[in-house]
Amino acid sequence: MSFPRPRFDIADIVRLHRRALEAEYRLSQFQKRVLTLISRCRTAALGGHVEVCTGCGREHPVYNSCRNRHCPKCQALAQQKWIDARAARILPVRHFHGVFTPPSGFRPLAMRHPTEVYTALFHSVSELLLELGRTHLGATLGLTMVLHAWTRDLRFHPHVHVLITAGGLSLNGQRFVHVRKDFLFPVKVMGHLLRGKMLAALRKLRQKGVFPELSQVAFNRLMASLAAHKSWVVYAKAPFRRSQHVLSYLGRYTHRVGIANSRILDVGPEHVTFRTKGQQTATLAPVDFLRRFVQHVLPDGFHKIRHAGLHASAQSGGLLEQARALLPVPKPHRDAPPVAIDAPRTCAHCGAIILRVPLSAMPRAPPIEGECA
Repeated sequence: MSFPRPRFDIADIVRLHRRALEAEYRLSQFQKRVLTLISRCRTAALGGHVEVCTGCGREHPVYNSCRNRHCPKCQALAQQKWIDARAARILPVRHFHGVFTPPSGFRPLAMRHPTEVYTALFHSVSELLLELGRTHLGATLGLTMVLHAWTRDLRFHPHVHVLITAGGLSLNGQRFVHVRKDFLFPVKVMGHLLRGKMLAALRKLRQKGVFPELSQVAFNRLMASLAAHKSWVVYAKAPFRRSQHVLSYLGRYTHRVGIANSRILDVGPEHVTFRTKGQQTATLAPVDFLRRFVQHVLPDGFHKIRHAGLHASAQSGGLLEQARALLPVPKPHRDAPPVAIDAPRTCAHCGAIILRVPLSAMPRAPPIEGECA
């Protein structure tokens, strides 16, 4: 007889080992706030309501989500809302998936100054792609960029995923220029441009006093090392043919966090074991696991999803709408059966209507989850 595998949760690891983490490592206010929200997500600490059956009287508490973008529990709904919002804006053309990764020497700067360095990386990637679109195609491309800062084993590894239209609006605005083959631009050219633009951006940041921890000699040495480094890696995947595939694919990246709860296989007092790639796993001490996790917390207000070129145009009559008007209207998809959004929920046990009662309105303490099941 087989028994279901116990479910492990990052929130449990945070509650058990956060104090040890903070005793060993200094955390930023952003990191502390994220850990607090994750530990309270979907618990009574954030409030909620009780679902009460009007027939059999069964009660089930439902607690509020923290809605933090780093919380594994809160991203599925946010991801679907984002996909639904973008569905009306995506162009009915093929799209390439590109990945732009600076070398390892870039990481200490990104870790100490994430806002400035990540912004420079976004600008460098968008500039090089839009520049190549103008010079090679005579067109303005559409770009959607997503920042990721981790590997599958949670090591610090900043890189940018980009969804790129396989063509763009001609510079005179008269036609849509399509890429003729399953090839966008040479990856070596993109790698050289990424290196040149990032080095120039870092030097400008230095002139503004962004890297005070580095002496001028140390900074010059770092720039020389980055300039000589060959691993400015650019990867371009074959284009997607259908726009709905583009959205579902990109949705996997837009709201992904460092690790999902489903990847955590085992948790003990001295270890956390989680799945990395395929059937491979990694095991870390709980404090090391949390240390790696908080490395990927972004500063408040930092936008990890950005749009450029055609996709930056949100105004009516802008470049995006000009490009859409030059493309054939896509065939409508088969209509899905209508969903009654406002239909009341019914009890699985007796079929009666379920009411939602705020916890503050309950005449007694809410029941323990599962006691009425």
